[in-house]
Amino acid sequence: MVKVLGLDIGGANIKATSLKTQDAFLKEHKTIIKYFPIWKNEKTQLEKILTKLKKDLNDSAELNGVGVTITAELSDSYFTKKEGIYHVLDSVKKVFGDIPTFVLDVEAKLLTVKDALEAPLKIASANWAATGWMVSQLIKNCIIVDVGSTTTSIIPIINGKTGAEGKTDLEKLQNGELVYSGSLRTNVATIVDSIPVRGSMACVSSELFAQSGDIHLILDNIGEEDYIVETCDGRGKNKRECLARLARVVCADIDMLTENEISDMAKFVYNKQVEQIAKGLKQVSERIKPLIQEKINVVVTGFGRNFLGKKAAKKAGFKRVIDMKVYLGVEAAIGSPSVGVALLVASFLEEKNVKW
Repeated sequence: MVKVLGLDIGGANIKATSLKTQDAFLKEHKTIIKYFPIWKNEKTQLEKILTKLKKDLNDSAELNGVGVTITAELSDSYFTKKEGIYHVLDSVKKVFGDIPTFVLDVEAKLLTVKDALEAPLKIASANWAATGWMVSQLIKNCIIVDVGSTTTSIIPIINGKTGAEGKTDLEKLQNGELVYSGSLRTNVATIVDSIPVRGSMACVSSELFAQSGDIHLILDNIGEEDYIVETCDGRGKNKRECLARLARVVCADIDMLTENEISDMAKFVYNKQVEQIAKGLKQVSERIKPLIQEKINVVVTGFGRNFLGKKAAKKAGFKRVIDMKVYLGVEAAIGSPSVGVALLVASFLEEKNVKW
């Protein structure tokens, strides 16, 4: 029996997956997602939350290995990405001690902590590589659309291998593989610059008045329990409070606009966000079309996989969309990078790819 823990340490969320394998077959797994905005918390709190996750996911069985992927280095808690990588890996070492620990790089290779520290930019924001590797074991040709709370990763799989052209966030922003639009934390003013109100277009204020979580709660894409991040104004997460925040985007309020008028605004923003993701998907699709003879399918994963990922795929003209939850369940579909890096470590320890 092999037991491993996979960690996807982001700037806003930490996703952790514990799994057990035997004879290279997955026997059981569990994923936990914790909201942890590292730019708001003391950086020293990272060790505490990692210790708690280790305790919550670890039974009496001793861990055989830990896999880590990191995106928190982009947080403005750190002056440079290198500083962020050093701090996160130092925290991991303090929590997991002598347990063999591996860090994922952008080629979906596992590095020792020592080697990772020597090449910090090679492991920065490499969590997409874990998801890509995992899906490539199941589907040989497809495009993954992974919609998180903050961003959307678009990952091509070509002939059973990750075909990502970009290796850094900058490169991915340039080629459509990274769309900085997500299901909860995206400022409405970055999705639209104007909104129709009472028959004419109103320019939006550039303040952080409302975010995508407000849009999706108003439209019943999510419930209050799903809205795990802070709100822009520090108030609650019921529908009325979300309507009030969205009204403020056009410098109005819930006394000036009706619920139906604000809901229509939300629908407009929602459609524009779907278009943002569909644009990136089309860009990636056009690039890889000459490399694949068969019809390309889309695999959706992440928290917003259905109400954003699936809608974007349909808008981009894809007929078949596969929900990752059919393979590993809802929790694992939301935390797919932590599952992927855990499976990579288990496969390394088993000395052959784990089947699930």
